[in-house]
Amino acid sequence: MSSCKITKNAFLWGMAAIYLLAFSSLYVQIPGLYGDNGILPARLAVGKAARSFADLLDGHPTLLRLMPMIGLDTETGLDLLCILGILISFAALLFQAARDVFAFTLLWMLYLSIYQVGQTFMWFQWDILLLEAGFLTILVAPLNIQLPKKYRMSIHHEHDSITLWLVKWLLFRLMFASGVVKLTSGCPTWWGLTALSVHFESQCIPTPLAWYWHQFPEWFLKLSCVATYVIEMAIPFLFFAPVRGLKIFAFYAQLLLQILIIVTGNYNFFNLLTIVLCIPLLDDQAFGKKGRKRTRSTGLLSNIFEIVTICYIGYQTWKLFSLQVVTSPNFSIKSEIAFSSKEFDHWLEQIVPWTIIIGCVSLGYEVLLSVLRCFISDYSIVWKVWSAVLCLVFGVVAVAMLCISLVPFTTGVHRPSQKLLPSDITRIHDKTKEFHIASSYGLFRRMTGVGGRPEVIVEGSNSMQKGWKEYEFLYKPGNLSGKLPIVAPHQPRLDWQMWFAALGNYQHNPWFVTMVYRLLTGQEEVLELIAKNPFPDAPPKYIRAKLYHYYYTSSSQTRSPKNWWTRKEKSEYLPVLSKDTSSLLDIIKHYKVEPVKKKPKSLTFVGNSMMWLREKIGQPEGFIFTMSTFTAALVINFLSWIQIF
Repeated sequence: MSSCKITKNAFLWGMAAIYLLAFSSLYVQIPGLYGDNGILPARLAVGKAARSFADLLDGHPTLLRLMPMIGLDTETGLDLLCILGILISFAALLFQAARDVFAFTLLWMLYLSIYQVGQTFMWFQWDILLLEAGFLTILVAPLNIQLPKKYRMSIHHEHDSITLWLVKWLLFRLMFASGVVKLTSGCPTWWGLTALSVHFESQCIPTPLAWYWHQFPEWFLKLSCVATYVIEMAIPFLFFAPVRGLKIFAFYAQLLLQILIIVTGNYNFFNLLTIVLCIPLLDDQAFGKKGRKRTRSTGLLSNIFEIVTICYIGYQTWKLFSLQVVTSPNFSIKSEIAFSSKEFDHWLEQIVPWTIIIGCVSLGYEVLLSVLRCFISDYSIVWKVWSAVLCLVFGVVAVAMLCISLVPFTTGVHRPSQKLLPSDITRIHDKTKEFHIASSYGLFRRMTGVGGRPEVIVEGSNSMQKGWKEYEFLYKPGNLSGKLPIVAPHQPRLDWQMWFAALGNYQHNPWFVTMVYRLLTGQEEVLELIAKNPFPDAPPKYIRAKLYHYYYTSSSQTRSPKNWWTRKEKSEYLPVLSKDTSSLLDIIKHYKVEPVKKKPKSLTFVGNSMMWLREKIGQPEGFIFTMSTFTAALVINFLSWIQIF
């Protein structure tokens, strides 16, 4: 029976780090995104102030409804929530005692409150993933109540393996669904194994390494596609394997995938969060703690089972993707999908019910094992019984969480399988939906930018006939020679939405029109989210937007003058507008985002403190600010560790 004390500590530390990165990244963007004169003012999404607990939970629950009670407006309230999130997660990184139920409950409530008013800038899968993972962290975290010494128990409990199991189940749903939706979407690039030939060029904010990875030969990129399917759909079943070695193998496979995504794409804290979710696959032995030695026969059987399982996965991969090694004229490995969409759908129809069975059996086994561990522990009989009761209580909670999660899981993976679920489970899920404790996932469903990466370029001028100058954003492609950035774990949410805007039109992205209006009025908070304002003295009279298709330069080119991109103009995206254009003013009035005059300073101590802090910090570059807070925590941690040893 492997111990999970170190594993639990590592997971809680990792979640504290993710929260710190997420809150730090958000804080620097609040004025430009959600301020009273931001692109999408949060005050319009908060709703009425809460006068009772029922008001607070009505609709989209958020702590921002309590801000009038302490004399804060919505913008200052958002600053307060972010600062509290930074401080609490910073403390949790430094002190084990701070990584408890109370701290993680507060962090979850704070992030949920911001998410509820985040609108389109926070409608990302990693935000809802952090909310679900954060809720599970509350169950994993210890209570840390200081009792008299003779009544005190360890902060580690036998039910820890049950709550960590829920994290593994979340990881399974995330990875398995992400693999399945690539094929159920019917996207021809995923079925043709050519998705990665497009992905590195078309993803939101590529890293420098993405340009080089794009230059790999087609056979290698197709083989990488096959590896992605295997890691996302086959290996997740090993999360629940009865053999330790297979879980370790699954951990390193997931770790490899996440690291490759990190170095080739700027996906903020998402991949780091996924790595943290992988930690429960490990036990304390993986962190260097000595474990119980296996007998020779047990070790041999385990090794045989591991080898057979991995060989079986390899054989099925070779068979299902028609892998062929070609040595002439050049070495390559040919690959193509050897099954039809109808056969895949039939497989899903069979396998999804089995995933539910595997989940139920695995959880039941974990609960039973935890109860048995209680009675072979060194505690007194009273504490043994109490530990067993706790295991049963957390077992019931885990069953409830499993049942609720089956609704979004079946919805996202194979909707017909939802008929297998009792209607009561669906009703319970619907009642808890606003709290995002169980969500549906499925990343990179369809590959965009097959015919060229679409990019919206915003231009301003003081004359409709000439003098048009481009606005350069902080991170998204624009300038052909602009270096590809490394920005993760910070997420520049405006740059991300500019990528989504290019996939549609401005009519479906009203925030884009609001942004243009803020540029026409020279709104400082919004301009801080942009790298280069070509009109520093006064805003332009006119703004327009054009749609371009961007392409990587190839490795055969000399890239002089070191351009990373080439581009072709495709069409008009937004017609020429001035700040007095009647249609623009109608939109601004409809969405109630007219300019708001600056209010006098708050008379409350908290309000004045938040305003003073914002004046001192301002809106610094997001990556530097995010990494500075995280690095400061790491340095203090390291210095504390040196003092101890």
